[in-house]
Amino acid sequence: MVRDGVVLTAPNLGHEGWHRFDLAGSLTARLGKPTRVLNDADMQGLGAIRGRGLEMVITLGTGFGTGLYLDGRLLPHLEIAHLRFRKGETYDERLGNAARKKIGDKGWSRRVQKAIDDMRRLTNFDHLYVGGGNAKRLTFEPNPDITFVDNEAGIDGGAHAWLD
Repeated sequence: MVRDGVVLTAPNLGHEGWHRFDLAGSLTARLGKPTRVLNDADMQGLGAIRGRGLEMVITLGTGFGTGLYLDGRLLPHLEIAHLRFRKGETYDERLGNAARKKIGDKGWSRRVQKAIDDMRRLTNFDHLYVGGGNAKRLTFEPNPDITFVDNEAGIDGGAHAWLD
């Protein structure tokens, strides 16, 4: 979880040394250039959203990433991936790449659909964007309020991060 360039938590990297680490400040000092640091799902969303209403992004890769936006503005990051999802396991554990490999694309896609239903109930989003390296492995047709996005949205999002 990153807020204002500061790493609040990094469960996938271990907690030592990352808690409240000013990554943006450290990179700026080391590189001698201004930097911006964002959660990867937040950045992908900046390149995917339309800027209308409550929009959500989920990314499917190593784990389960999320980003939330209201009228084009990035909202504070929610670390949904580490909440319990099913059978005592987190969204990351049930929807990450290791789980997909274990149960196959079809079973994993059903899990993703359940997670999308949860996100719909949690946020009542107007539109959901689904990206990440494993989005292409989904076996269902999205509802009209869901768009699958390419990973290039992350590159576009990096450019958008400088427009704020």
